Parts: sequence; C-alpha cells; structure tokens
Amino acid sequence: QVPLVESGGGLVQAGGSLRLSCAASGRTFSSYGMGWFRQAPGKERVFVAAIRWSVGSTYYADSVKGRFTISGDGPRNAVYLQMNLLKPVDAAEYYCATDLKDSSNLEVPANYGLWGQGTKVTVVS
Repeated sequence: QVPLVESGGGLVQAGGSLRLSCAASGRTFSSYGMGWFRQAPGKERVFVAAIRWSVGSTYYADSVKGRFTISGDGPRNAVYLQMNLLKPVDAAEYYCATDLKDSSNLEVPANYGLWGQGTKVTVVS
C-alpha cells in the first residue's frame, strides 16, 4: 500500500493555477515535516517546497518562490501545494514525501522516508 497519495494534478494553461494535495493512506506514522518534489521526463527529481511542522517554517526552490505556497496539517500528515502563475517549465510529475528523521536539510530527497506515487502536472502555453 502506498503510504502517501497525491492528487490535484492535471492540464492547465500557462498562467493558470493548480492545487496539489497529499495525504497519508491507511498508515499511522509521525513526521517532522513534508515536502514536494518534481521530476520532468529524463531529468532528476528536484526539490520544490517543504514545511517543517515544529516551527511552521516553509522552504522553497528559487524557481517557485512567489508563485507556489506550501501548507499542511502535521497531525494528519497532509500537505498541499498551491501553484499559481504556472509556466511550461513547471510541467512534471509531482511527488510528496515525509521526513521521518527531523532532517536538517529538507531539500535533499534522500532525507525523506516515505513517498507518494506522484501526480502529473502539464502546463501548455
């Protein structure tokens, strides 16, 4: 069973918006934070945004600052990504993940313990 389930992906025109959701699926665990990553075809998975539950801190990749907003519900292990002013370069498979170790760097995929299967975002110009 996939521990995290993403939803909300789809096709949108450049300049449009999408809201991605991610929630734990049938599994109980405690996390220190959650993050979003994306992977375009033929490219590596890269950091998009993360949130640390203890202090409510949020982190963003430079490429999405000012356009994307991460939020979430720690006790429910749910995280959301509001994406505005989407660009064709934002098109990718988006994955959520959870930090189970209280990692110091939430931008590194290896620091996350559980992942979802992804939701596809397509942006057309």
